[in-house]
Amino acid sequence: MSVEDDKKELEWPMDKVRSTFINFFKEKHGHTYWGSSPCVPVDDPTLLFTNAGMNQYKPLFLGTCDPALPMSKLTRATNSQKCIRAGGKHNDLDDVGKDVYHHTFFEMLGNWSFGDYFKEETIAMSWSCLVDEFKLDPNRLYASYFGGDETTPPDLEARDIWLKYLPAERVLPFDAADNFWEMGATGPCGPCVEIHYDRIGGRDAAHLVNADVPDVIEIWNNVFIQFNREADGSLRPLPSQHVDTGMGFERLTSILQGVDSNYDTDIFQPLFEEIRILTNAPRPYGGKVGPVEDIGFIDMAYRVIADHVRTLSFAIVDGAVPSNDGRGYVLRRVLRRAVRYGRQNLGAELGFFSNLVPKLVEIMGGTFPELIERQDYIISVVREEEESFSRTLDKGLQKFTDLASNEDNNGVFSGKDAHYLYATMGFPIDLTELMAEELGMTVDKDGFEAKMKEEQEMSQAAHAEKMAAGSGKDMRMVAEQTSHLVHTLSVPATDDSAKYTTEVLDGSIVKALFIGRGETEDQIGFVDSVTKESSTVGIILDRTSFYAEQGGQTYDTGDIVKVGDSATFRITNVQLYGSFVLHLGIVIDGELSVGDSVSCSVDYVRRRPISSNHTMTHVLNYALREILVNRPAAEGKVSTGVNVDQKGSLVDEFKSRFDFSWNGQLTPQQLADVETLVRDQIVKETPVDCFVAPLADAEKIGALRAVFGEKYPDPVRIVAVTPSPVTEILANPQDAMWNGYSVEFCGGTHLTNTKEAEAFCLLNEEGIAKGIRRIIFVTLDDAKKAIATADEFETRLEAASKLDGGDELEALVKVLSMECNSLVVSTVRKTSFRETIADLLKKVMAYKKQRMAGMTDEIKAKAIAAGEVTDGNKVIFRFDFGANAKLGKNVATAFTKKITDKAIMIISADSDADRFLVLAMAPKGVDVDCKAWCNAVIEGTDGKGGGKKDSAQFTVPDISLLDSAIAKAEQW
Repeated sequence: MSVEDDKKELEWPMDKVRSTFINFFKEKHGHTYWGSSPCVPVDDPTLLFTNAGMNQYKPLFLGTCDPALPMSKLTRATNSQKCIRAGGKHNDLDDVGKDVYHHTFFEMLGNWSFGDYFKEETIAMSWSCLVDEFKLDPNRLYASYFGGDETTPPDLEARDIWLKYLPAERVLPFDAADNFWEMGATGPCGPCVEIHYDRIGGRDAAHLVNADVPDVIEIWNNVFIQFNREADGSLRPLPSQHVDTGMGFERLTSILQGVDSNYDTDIFQPLFEEIRILTNAPRPYGGKVGPVEDIGFIDMAYRVIADHVRTLSFAIVDGAVPSNDGRGYVLRRVLRRAVRYGRQNLGAELGFFSNLVPKLVEIMGGTFPELIERQDYIISVVREEEESFSRTLDKGLQKFTDLASNEDNNGVFSGKDAHYLYATMGFPIDLTELMAEELGMTVDKDGFEAKMKEEQEMSQAAHAEKMAAGSGKDMRMVAEQTSHLVHTLSVPATDDSAKYTTEVLDGSIVKALFIGRGETEDQIGFVDSVTKESSTVGIILDRTSFYAEQGGQTYDTGDIVKVGDSATFRITNVQLYGSFVLHLGIVIDGELSVGDSVSCSVDYVRRRPISSNHTMTHVLNYALREILVNRPAAEGKVSTGVNVDQKGSLVDEFKSRFDFSWNGQLTPQQLADVETLVRDQIVKETPVDCFVAPLADAEKIGALRAVFGEKYPDPVRIVAVTPSPVTEILANPQDAMWNGYSVEFCGGTHLTNTKEAEAFCLLNEEGIAKGIRRIIFVTLDDAKKAIATADEFETRLEAASKLDGGDELEALVKVLSMECNSLVVSTVRKTSFRETIADLLKKVMAYKKQRMAGMTDEIKAKAIAAGEVTDGNKVIFRFDFGANAKLGKNVATAFTKKITDKAIMIISADSDADRFLVLAMAPKGVDVDCKAWCNAVIEGTDGKGGGKKDSAQFTVPDISLLDSAIAKAEQW
């Protein structure tokens, strides 16, 4: 039965549930539909994954949203948000499969108010949505509210509103853990009301609310953001009150479809059937739980695999890939957990997991078309990771079984063994813990961590706000500060349009002075004047020519000087908070006060390379797509299924770093072609035009390159590296000729013509995660210096190539090889240099081989002569011909034929490889144990080799130990 057939049989198929919710708020209550943000956050480093519907609206709650963004105009919004809770603070990964209601990927239905309606309206809408729209039995609904604690009064307002809809015995108070929401240790927060549903009904289930009973579940949480949590723990009322709600889409669907579990809905059932087919599972999914009922953990495997393929597919399509750290490591754990269950519990063959992706796309692609667009890419990433793990899975499972069956373990799987599975078999510790739990064992986690050289970084990345060095003050501005500027100080938004000029800006007015959060009596941080004694301070002007850090481009530096006075403010950092540009730095001289007239003097010498690097980043972006995607397509080559999409950038005065999606290392020819194409744009002296246009018009440009998941203002600034102005592109947006140039949305500073970049040098290309590559390049003087360095080194290589294979070339190649590794030159030319050096090394080796062949007779004669004058039955012969064991054996054989009463030990240094050879041989009848002799000589050296009593040879990897080896040989 197809997915569509399944839906026809249901009164409430999942797509209808989702659309009904959204249309209720959109059409009946004036909400704007605001689509789901990616489940991999684009601009929030505090999160591993998007874990709630409110994540994308944080700038609105914090008062830091750029007023140019369309989001800033929102007052009411609704959507269904893609969420992942695996790793970090919110982590359900360990519980998935063990019960019938946990997920790592889920959808959160939500409605939001930004300073518009509040508690009365929210609760009324929620009640109407559930009872009138979805026809839920009101007798099965319960509401919980914040009952207060020793620091915060109860939310009696919410309670009283709920009493209009529910009897008192179903309106229940709970503590802050359940009914008070906070974004973090400080910041916006407030009480919430949760709506719970009793699946069974016909009873008093009040005592089961928040008791973690699957029959009485929370379905909707309404958060009232009305306070700001201060650093001292106190609550300060916010100037604007917001509403943030979230309802579990899967839970609501299960209720409407009349089933006991999310996994019994049409969201999961088609996946289960596909899993059964692909794995040839022992039986269909039966909803069983626990080792007694779910024998062999068959149903647990179904749940794990179905949940995890959703998580991986959405995470990959939104920009993450399995890797060794951060969110990538979480995804690797998720995939390996699913593959292990499929292989071990369902008997699946290699490749089953990636083959499940098309069914997921069929089920959810209609709502999330990005799955359809990138299905091949998802499959390729999953298949590669699945195959990598499968190579060691069977061996690892057997090793786990062997280790777990140790009679001495007393029910505890040792940390040492867990570390072995982690390091050797690629088993994450939580996978080992899960397998141990299935056997009734625990894992010695402390022992595991003690064995780890470095604990794997799993926590969410710390958000490092820029602060002036050494101040120790909190110079961030959040909702409290931006609200104070607007409502108390009446400071207008900063006009930063002059940031694109290259002249001193006179006549700016100081509108506010900030000395840090918690640094004033009211804790907000604004003062009327500052001096040198104020340490780090921040200035907000009515207009500025300084560029605030954003869009991957670093901030400007320079001076703000008081007009008609010597007061000078040294700018070391510039940050953007909502509509305000904050200039951070220190007062060098004099006093600066609110209302002062000042001039803005940007360090344009520093900005020039920044602008150059930024413009050429755009050109590089175009060149990568042209060389990797467009040209192969034009030549009829098969697509890899991977596009070249920007995944991040950092532009400063020293270099540009550009991250992009691509599977596999770029070939030397591809890198050469990219570098050539970028340099051609400089030679062609292509104009760079910037123009601000309505977003709707700009998005019609066929050649436009936009960053996936990025939010763009309306109107938006277009930067085009083309012979024609942007206005001409807008007049003919679908003209194919624009595909030959760079056209992007960008708010950064740029050159006016590519010729101003002067030079371009691609220094490095490397992989930073699965499917993500990074290029670093320089322009201007740094690029010219790199090119000159490469030219000089190439001249030296050419001179070396003219030498024969003698000792002079050998010494020169050693020097050139070491220098090449440290050269700051184009990676294209460095690759060529290494190839040339490799050819020269072959020439040197051929020379040395020829020289050694001619010296064999001489070496033999010297060895025999040494034997004739040496007393005793052992001869130690030192002659450096490298670690050539074949030559050494020839010499030793000739010696033992001529000198029949002595054993010989030959020691030869190989200075090229920093090693030496130890070889011993004894003629018949001579009582010398050659292997024992060699072992005594190499003891404590990490030497490797072997042999027998009459002949042995070893190589020692450290030539500095040669003299002590000779001494040991003599003493033995």
